[in-house]
Amino acid sequence: MCGAPEQAATLPPGTDLAKETVLTGRVVAGGEPVGGAFVRLLDGTGEFTAEVVSSASGTFRFFAAPGTWTLRALHRTGNGEAQVTADAPGLHEAVVTVG
Repeated sequence: MCGAPEQAATLPPGTDLAKETVLTGRVVAGGEPVGGAFVRLLDGTGEFTAEVVSSASGTFRFFAAPGTWTLRALHRTGNGEAQVTADAPGLHEAVVTVG
């Protein structure tokens, strides 16, 4: 099991979106949330950076640097990926569809 924090929908207290880059989103299949998916964060060159497990509501979150990132979700129902570009600090959202 990874040591990532609980993937709740709300951000941790003290998160300053003027200074921090947060990549967040949901894993879905057929429009329904997918809990228990392994969500991997890959940098602009495709290198593995981090991994979390989506919550029961399909949510996930990463604290990252600005840049272009690939989010790859792996689940027994299928795999999927999405790209997100974070040009500056703030909250950047994506939906990863698996199937």
